[in-house]
Amino acid sequence: MCIFCKIVNKEIPSHCIYEDDTVMAFLDISQAAKGHTLVIPKAHYDHFLNCDEALMKHVFEVAQMLGKRLQAALHADGLNILSNVGTAAGQSVSHFHVHLIPRYETGENHVTIAFADNAHADADIEATLALLKQ
Repeated sequence: MCIFCKIVNKEIPSHCIYEDDTVMAFLDISQAAKGHTLVIPKAHYDHFLNCDEALMKHVFEVAQMLGKRLQAALHADGLNILSNVGTAAGQSVSHFHVHLIPRYETGENHVTIAFADNAHADADIEATLALLKQ
C-alpha cells in the first residue's frame, strides 16, 4: 500500500485541510513554500493519465477551490499547480496527486520552475506536430 493510501486510511497522520467522500487534501510534509498542499483522490491511481475522468475532474475542482483559499489566506502572490507523471517527471509517490504551491514575491521558496527560451533550438516542430496529429 502506498503512503498516500495509508494517509487516506488514517494509518499515517496528516495535516488535512479538506476531505470529502472521494478526495483528500493535506499539507505536504516537505513544504516547498508556505502552504504547499497535495490534493489526492482517495482511490489509488498511479498518476493523472490513468485516473477515472469524473474523479480527475473532481480532484481539479477541489484543487481550484483550495488554490483560491491558499492565495487569500496566505496572501500568496501566485500559485503553481502541477502533477508529475513518472519518475522522469519527478513523481516520487506512485499515487495521482496535484501539488498546490503558493508563491511569494518575497521570502523563501524552495522550488524552481523555469522555462528556457528554446524558440531557436534545432527542434523539428513540424515532425512533432505530424506525430501528434496521427
